[in-house]
Amino acid sequence: MDLSIIIVNYNTRDFLLPCIKGITENTHNLDYEIILVDNASTDQSAKYIKHNLMPRFGQARLIEAGSNIGFSAGNNLGIRQARGRYGLILNSDILIWNNALKYMVDFMDAHPNAAIAGPRLLHPDGTLQYFCYRFPNPRVLLYRRTPLSRFRFAQKAINKYLMRDWDHKNDKKVDWVQGSCMIVRKSAIDDVGLMDDRYFMFMEDTDWCRRFWQKRWEVWYISNVEIVHYHARASADKFYKTLFNKLSWIHVISAIKYFKKWGFTR
Repeated sequence: MDLSIIIVNYNTRDFLLPCIKGITENTHNLDYEIILVDNASTDQSAKYIKHNLMPRFGQARLIEAGSNIGFSAGNNLGIRQARGRYGLILNSDILIWNNALKYMVDFMDAHPNAAIAGPRLLHPDGTLQYFCYRFPNPRVLLYRRTPLSRFRFAQKAINKYLMRDWDHKNDKKVDWVQGSCMIVRKSAIDDVGLMDDRYFMFMEDTDWCRRFWQKRWEVWYISNVEIVHYHARASADKFYKTLFNKLSWIHVISAIKYFKKWGFTR
């Protein structure tokens, strides 16, 4: 099998049908499976998958985690049962088109040292979504979540972190790509290991890419594969709102774990 598509779901039932429909209608000449990991959703996602999606889409199967174990641990459940040469970590709010997954597999086949690659992500309005990054330091994450982001020195650091100094029009080795859509080589996972499930959510993708680079594997951005991501950052809220945003605090906790593990420099 070429590709195992792993979608961790927690209360995103309404996204699942368009996501899976986009995969099945726009993926050709590729042997793939779809593994849905449900983290004990309270919106009856598991029931919906069993009674609506699995009968309609023969490639789909369900793993029920039993509790909300988080993004990293949920993906690890899926990876352990994956049969493909590659795994695709995919958010449910992604729309696949133009046989993008086949082109991603072809890219990995042509780049045997690539452990991870991510496509060009677009906002629904067609504008570029900054998806690949340089490794962070604590200052840049602080700037992004506080009013300091208004100052020129902070904007300069944020732009460097988001790689806005590059036009994103060519394939490029990058420090890390976002876990919302990343293709991963199974043999590289066997070498490096699964996601670090001490991260409940956020920073697990940064950490994983860094571990692959540490073992001399490569991480790539694929410029000519475009995918739509219906995404809104929790940190895009006003600062006073983020103080009461659970996801913001989960991100902060994950960042503390990350810098404790890797230190405070790139």
